Amino acid sequence: MSSPRSTIDQERDEAREKAIKALAAYKFAMFGYWAGIWVHMNKLAETREPNPFRNLVKLARETEV
Repeated sequence: MSSPRSTIDQERDEAREKAIKALAAYKFAMFGYWAGIWVHMNKLAETREPNPFRNLVKLARETEV
């Protein structure tokens, strides 16, 4: 049986994958939804990971109009 923390880690990983797939499919609202889920799961996780969307944010800031 898996511990609650490993379940949170698994859900965080799943949210990251779904966010990237949504962005790749031009589903921007769903990207935002899953990215938000990732942030929430990361806050709940025992060990936090760096935001995997950081480079996307940097790119958006560089191309800002």
